[in-house]
Amino acid sequence: MLNPFWHAKSTLNCGGRLVSLDTPVVMGILNVTPDSFYAGSRLDSSQAAVDRAGQMLEEGMTLVDIGGYSSRPGAPDIPIAEEMDRVIPIISAIHRAFPALPMSVDTFRAEVAREALDQGATLINDISGGQLDPAMWDLVARSKVPYILMHMPGNPSTMQSKTTYQDVAVEVLDWIIHQVGLLRKRGVHDIIIDPGFGFGKTVEQNFQLLHHLDYFRVIGLPLLVGISRKSMIWKTVRATPENALHGTTAAHLVALQKGARILRVHDVRPAVDAIRIWQATQQASQPDGQGLVEP
Repeated sequence: MLNPFWHAKSTLNCGGRLVSLDTPVVMGILNVTPDSFYAGSRLDSSQAAVDRAGQMLEEGMTLVDIGGYSSRPGAPDIPIAEEMDRVIPIISAIHRAFPALPMSVDTFRAEVAREALDQGATLINDISGGQLDPAMWDLVARSKVPYILMHMPGNPSTMQSKTTYQDVAVEVLDWIIHQVGLLRKRGVHDIIIDPGFGFGKTVEQNFQLLHHLDYFRVIGLPLLVGISRKSMIWKTVRATPENALHGTTAAHLVALQKGARILRVHDVRPAVDAIRIWQATQQASQPDGQGLVEP
């Protein structure tokens, strides 16, 4: 076995395409918001999004995550119609250009997610974990698509006022276990878990969560980590989001060692390289180098 702490579930059914997680994979970020915290990720047209998706595919991306609602701390709310206008044309254009590419729509609104699925999206990434739109889980259950369940207290405007925990890792784990149980009662089983780095956590709490990330292996579901260029990184290395790539790559290696199977990133090639280094380290621990899988 390559990974001594592998999860029981190792594939995702993305629109009929099985995506293996036997080796960790990279999810590229495509933001179509004018105020994303990292300016380098912002896109302003369908063609720019298609070009960026093609570049990330060449660099080794397996999944792409498309969002039109800024979830940075304190971000303002926008109408559903505006979010739809941002993301739906992008999803449609990328699906036409790369029909086999598994696409995730980053939204907590069922109406946006429903239209995105109609236009070619094959996963739903819900930063609210089902808390902000009661119709979301009904949609997931009906559609039978993989669902990314993320922890966030409150909403993007209020989450940073809700950072009181006795033990952040244990409390987030307990919440995710509870939500997974509710989802399974609805017949949802293709679930990816995300502890929600930067969402209702201080810098110190984010690193506590990263240190104890291996706690989440007990759930037996794929673990997604989204720490790319976030404030926990750039504040720690005394930089800016634009200068936080090296810190991000270092944190990605820690996350892989703790059991992450999906890295959600702005920079695909460095994340792919981190996975390859992690793989080589795992191979070195196996007799005769058994178990290495090329990404």
